[in-house]
Amino acid sequence: MRRSSKKSSSSAAAANAGDVQVNEKQNRKRKGVSTNLTSRKAQCGPTRGVSKEIERIDHLFYTYADSSSGMIDPEGIETLCSHLEVPHTDARILMLAWKMGCEKQGYFTLDEWRSGLKALRADSISKLKKAFPELVQEVTRPSNFQDFYPYAFRYCLTEDKKKCIEIPVACELLNLVLGLQFRSQVDKLVNYLKYQSEYKVINMDQWMGFLRFCNEINFPSLDNYDSDLAWPLILDNFVEWLRENKS
Repeated sequence: MRRSSKKSSSSAAAANAGDVQVNEKQNRKRKGVSTNLTSRKAQCGPTRGVSKEIERIDHLFYTYADSSSGMIDPEGIETLCSHLEVPHTDARILMLAWKMGCEKQGYFTLDEWRSGLKALRADSISKLKKAFPELVQEVTRPSNFQDFYPYAFRYCLTEDKKKCIEIPVACELLNLVLGLQFRSQVDKLVNYLKYQSEYKVINMDQWMGFLRFCNEINFPSLDNYDSDLAWPLILDNFVEWLRENKS
């Protein structure tokens, strides 16, 4: 009798130990499943949020895009500008094109649109309006402006192999991109280009020379301008014209 009771008690203990091990394994499995589900939710959450944002950005794009070309064309840009309540000639539209990395003047592709609006965190017209002040600040930082200024010139080259822009276009562009920072210099330069010079077009070297002139030369005294320092000839002529008219 004593032996059988010992056997039964040891069997019960073994069974209890087995149950404990099974329960521990089940608990670990449950915890593992719970942890996996949590990590999956954490991974899926932001992704879903991003995809929803892209959906809204895409929906906004197709509001203005031409169905045949699949791009926002000049007519679509004019409609966009009217909704943004800015003229289509506003500098902020040129800044928006720069932010998108647009390659062709007057046309926004879907990829360009996505890139720019995602960077601006703008998936609606109201958000895009609110993003403009920050965009202007970004462009006018010296390091960014050094990229934006030549981009503005390239953006106005309407043909693939074109190297120059016409004087009227150059004058409009100068007013847009340099007018806010260098109003006095730009007014004189535009006056000279339109009415006094014999130049018909402007190339990139001359365009970059205008920026260098505004940044480096004391105006209106011009006392530090030295024609021997490899300035474009158009600026030598401009300075000569200024000095003659000043005297």
